[in-house]
Amino acid sequence: MKIINQTALVAVTIAAGLMAGASTTPANAAGGQCGRASWYALHSKTASGERMNPSALTAAHRTLPFGTRLRVTNQGNGRSVVVRINDRGPFIRGRVLDLSKGAANQLGFIGSGHTAVCMARV
Repeated sequence: MKIINQTALVAVTIAAGLMAGASTTPANAAGGQCGRASWYALHSKTASGERMNPSALTAAHRTLPFGTRLRVTNQGNGRSVVVRINDRGPFIRGRVLDLSKGAANQLGFIGSGHTAVCMARV
C-alpha cells in the first residue's frame, strides 16, 4: 500500500510540473521575465559609472550584471529591441525594467510612459 501511495504522489507531482510548464509564456520558457517597464532620461551617471545617454539602447534592472544584453519585446505591439544593462532600478513597485528614452521610443511607448514587456537574455 505504501508503494502505491508513493507512486501516486510521484505521478501527481509530475503532472503538476507538466501543467505548470504548459502555462509558461514563451519568454519565460527561454529563461526570460515578463512585467511592466517604464522609461527614463537622466543626464547624470548611472550605477555602472557611465554617463546616462537617453538616446542609447540601455536599461536599468535590479539584479542583472552590468553589460547583460536583453531582448525586450513590447507585448502591446510586438516591437522588440536589444538593450544593455548599465543602471539599477526600477524603484517603483510592479516594474521590472527601466528603459532609456531611445529604447522606449523604438518600442513605441513614449507617450504612455510604461508598458507590458517580456525580456530574455541575448
